[in-house]
Amino acid sequence: MKKKKLNAVTEGALLLSGNEAVARGAWEAGVHFASAYPGTPSTEILEAVAEDYPEIDAQWAPNEKVGMEVIAGASFGGARVLTAMKHVGLNVAADPLFTLSYIGATGGILIVSADDPGMHSSQNEQDNRLMGRAAKVVILEPSDSQEARDMVIEGLRISEDFDTPVLLRMTTRICHSKSMVKVGPRIEVPVKGYKADIAKRVPIPMNARKMHSRVVKRLEDLSAWGSESDLNWIEEGADTTLGVITSGISYQFVKEVSPKTSVLKIGMSNPLPWNLIEKFLGMVDRVIFVEEGEPYLEERIRAKFLNPAIGKDIISCEGELNPELVRKALHPGTTKAVTWYPVELPARPPAMCPGCPHRGAFYCLSKLKGSSTGDIGCYTLGMMPPHNALETTVCMGASIGVLSGIEKAVGREGYGKLVAAIGESTFVHSGVTGLIDMVYNGNTGTVMIMDNSLTAMTGGQQNPTTGKRLNGQPAPVLDIEQLCRACGVKHVRVIDPHDLIEMEKVFKEEFERDELSVIITRRPCVMAYRPARKSVAILDPDKCISCKMCMKLGCPAISWEDDKPVISGMLCWPNCDLCVQVCPVDAISKDMEGLE
Repeated sequence: MKKKKLNAVTEGALLLSGNEAVARGAWEAGVHFASAYPGTPSTEILEAVAEDYPEIDAQWAPNEKVGMEVIAGASFGGARVLTAMKHVGLNVAADPLFTLSYIGATGGILIVSADDPGMHSSQNEQDNRLMGRAAKVVILEPSDSQEARDMVIEGLRISEDFDTPVLLRMTTRICHSKSMVKVGPRIEVPVKGYKADIAKRVPIPMNARKMHSRVVKRLEDLSAWGSESDLNWIEEGADTTLGVITSGISYQFVKEVSPKTSVLKIGMSNPLPWNLIEKFLGMVDRVIFVEEGEPYLEERIRAKFLNPAIGKDIISCEGELNPELVRKALHPGTTKAVTWYPVELPARPPAMCPGCPHRGAFYCLSKLKGSSTGDIGCYTLGMMPPHNALETTVCMGASIGVLSGIEKAVGREGYGKLVAAIGESTFVHSGVTGLIDMVYNGNTGTVMIMDNSLTAMTGGQQNPTTGKRLNGQPAPVLDIEQLCRACGVKHVRVIDPHDLIEMEKVFKEEFERDELSVIITRRPCVMAYRPARKSVAILDPDKCISCKMCMKLGCPAISWEDDKPVISGMLCWPNCDLCVQVCPVDAISKDMEGLE
């Protein structure tokens, strides 16, 4: 049965995740255009828009900076717009963001930052309330899916009324938790059209000084407005000896564990509603700040009012909060300690999928006692045993720049068999400029672009190399080989990473080359390719000599029991024969006939 489009539901309630609620709010608010780069925990926002709300023109961008710039242009044309990214993506988009704050919004601008407390899928815990404050833009913080939907709608109104971009700061728990959301119909907002306005949109110093003054005044006006807005409110409880100032998901934890406590719930955390805060401080005897991440509210409010409140001295700035942690902070000694009963579970380290196209490349690299500077993607797992073939990870696109920097420090001889490993989507995102830098500045290393035909780690999204757009429509395919050659790389090689003999041969040749080179390992991600029939690797125990060569692949389908490998028919991937190739005595066989 075909799924009913959510936009057909124009009244009542829907069970939605925070990300789905953002998409719903964008549709109801009359958003015309959305652009984003996928990144957990924000990915599902644009996917939900594309699947359920065709009235919104939505597309994947090559990176977050481009996504921000494109929605800026659409706003200049008078359209209501949305862009979404994970927290570190806002770093990439910071350049246009900070200037866009000065320029303002013609059509409403909503920017979603999905922060990741606890680092479930990220390299840092970054609290983008600090980024939003530095950029001098409005920050809204929902505490559940309903508020996520509501704040999108309200945020776009604020954007147009106060001529400002608005940052919707989500967190992993809000993005992925589901709750009931009251919904309504779409409001059609006419596109205002484009009119040149040099004084507003060209921030040369002469204009930017005036823009800055407007931004300062805007923040003052918004603070006064926020003290009267429904985005921020006081809940006067039975207990006024203690007051809690909180925001986001932390508000839900406070209400769960301390329902009688007086609470100031901050929904707009920049600019802060100073008048309302002052009123609340006068109502309670003492204050505790309960906030996830940095002491953002605590430092600003204490600095303003010299209030002897406490917060991060009893609540950690690391990881996610939960009801138990909040209960201990608000009511220490009043609850029994949670009793944990240890359960014996086997170790389950992260691993590449059975049949993963990256496994062959890392196997060969490890076999040759080589390694790589790494990047953000599935191939980061090349660092794990048994390959141990990845040594650095900084940020999207950094593997190439890091390799070139190592060469500048110690020379080609100083780092030996080291390559830069980067996926095709990450290469397009921010690796191309690193390659240009290597060409321009005379580096001689090897870059390995691991092309698996998907933006795989975030769930299999399309990108400029896949031939499809977000909506599934065909798109031109970016030719990576020609792009590398256009950057000035003379030696570009394409290989199937599951051809282990050829893969090893190519590595050896490129390690000896005293010029810059690019190896493109090309094989589809197993998430995108489903063979027509099953073909399972079979072990002949009589031939097996228990050499453990097959275990060096790190394949989850192969385990070791009673001094012999055991191959799982459930996990073994049909279009993969790496174990057959590495077995030195032909003890493993696999019928590959009929497989594409």
